[in-house]
Amino acid sequence: MPTPHRAGRQSRFGRPTGKDVVSGFVTGLFSIPEGMAYASIGGFNPVLGLYSGMAPTVVGALFARTVLMTTTLTSAIALSSRSVLAEAGLDPSDPGNIATLTLLVGLVMVLFGLFKLGSAMSFVSTAVMTGFTTGIALQIVAGVLKDATAYASQQSNTLLKIADWAVHISQWQLAPTLVTVATIAVWALARLVRPLKAMATLISLAVVTVAVAVLGVQVETVADIASIPNALPHPVLPNLEAAPHLITGAIAVALVALAQAAGIGAAVPNPDGSRTNVSRDFVAQGLANLAGGVSQALPTGGSLSRTGVATSAGARTRWSNVFAGLWLALIVVLVGKQAELIPMPVIGGLVMVIGIELVTGRRKDIALVLRTAPLSAVAMIVTFVATTALPLQQAIFLGAGLSLVLFCVQVQRQARLVALVRRPDGRWQSAKLPEQIPSHQVTVLGYLGAGIFAELERIDQHWPSIDQTRHAVVVLEVRTIPDVPSATLVEAFGRWADRLAERDSRLILAGVDPALVETLKHSGLADRIGEHNIVPATGVLLEALETAYASGRSWLASRDTP
Repeated sequence: MPTPHRAGRQSRFGRPTGKDVVSGFVTGLFSIPEGMAYASIGGFNPVLGLYSGMAPTVVGALFARTVLMTTTLTSAIALSSRSVLAEAGLDPSDPGNIATLTLLVGLVMVLFGLFKLGSAMSFVSTAVMTGFTTGIALQIVAGVLKDATAYASQQSNTLLKIADWAVHISQWQLAPTLVTVATIAVWALARLVRPLKAMATLISLAVVTVAVAVLGVQVETVADIASIPNALPHPVLPNLEAAPHLITGAIAVALVALAQAAGIGAAVPNPDGSRTNVSRDFVAQGLANLAGGVSQALPTGGSLSRTGVATSAGARTRWSNVFAGLWLALIVVLVGKQAELIPMPVIGGLVMVIGIELVTGRRKDIALVLRTAPLSAVAMIVTFVATTALPLQQAIFLGAGLSLVLFCVQVQRQARLVALVRRPDGRWQSAKLPEQIPSHQVTVLGYLGAGIFAELERIDQHWPSIDQTRHAVVVLEVRTIPDVPSATLVEAFGRWADRLAERDSRLILAGVDPALVETLKHSGLADRIGEHNIVPATGVLLEALETAYASGRSWLASRDTP
């Protein structure tokens, strides 16, 4: 059994296996329809979807700590990228603009990883991510309705576009609609056969494309919108003048990509048992985008669907994705021109399947959010509506803001004071808060909260009355307060101490973290309430509380002595 150190070395430098070669070939083939489809729904040249599965996939595989994660183009990244370029007023067909966006996204990802911001993804709530990904899934479907039926809705809102498309069924053209239906039917039949399930997309692509060519069905093909050269992508220089207009959008695209990839490590653990590292994966995806930025790739990120294809095809090490990128490049060089024969309704049908699968795959999450809490449900619905109506970079920022607000509201609701009563055996137990702080006694209160400013109104409401209090001590146990509290909380400490002092009473803070002690000194609060009334936490549980309690009793005894 390998040691942890050796396991870590294996995860970085493991030798390729025969299964990795086969898995890479399957993943590379799968990247042809899916990569082209995703680029197409984003309004980009489908060829860029192929290029996005070459250099970025290889570089991402070499540096990722989640060794089976496939770094490539996803539907959400494609849609977000197009939205960012459109919002900046830049031509999305200009290779220099695309290169600039991809390089900026890569730089943002690398910085996020170097500053170890992987944990930041946990601040985007499940409710918000559910609303966002569900909205993205509908955008995916709406983006290929024209390819699938040749009816182009003029609506800009995603929900209205789908509704308009459904209402105008009489304007759907027969040939592309039948090709789309046939594509979905072949895909569904292939999925019923267990050995063919992982290859269903590739099978439906090949079968229907050949059938359309043999029967001479007149529909739009890839050749009508893009020319695929039998060659590798040539280097592209970024448009540096566009950079200032794309910085904010690049952050949004990076957040979309990183949010999608953050859960891959948990879903697909490393085969050798080594630990994944989200921040290191951020760096790997960033390096992948830096490589893609100069090789005509769109922004990329960890793809759960493509990772699933790789693992189901037998991937064992990171070399599977290295082979995937190399196989894709070899296929394009040898038979790239043949990909121009792919009918656009076939791509439309496959993308519709992918979008519908994404929506149905979120059913449990949607039901969970709806059952959990009204606020979570509201956040999910608002994010969903924003995703279908606003540019995606605005929707993700709105979602992140909603996550923060939701967190603050939940923390505020949970914050409270509890009374702590010393039992005869010396142990402490919680009790109901007294309505009035009793005179000539030590009252111990426990602060349960995170110390954010939003909590304090609630804490003030629950603070026992001191109107009739004289000559008393309140020990406030503050172990849950973080190292750096809000300025509002520091001021609240001073306000509570001043109010007690007016009643010839005393406030003692117990269990104060050493870093918080320094903060209280720098803020001037220590001088205001007296450093002797601040009892630092120790390594022994509740030792500071015992010290503060004894200090309070001694002070009362000295004041009560005639």
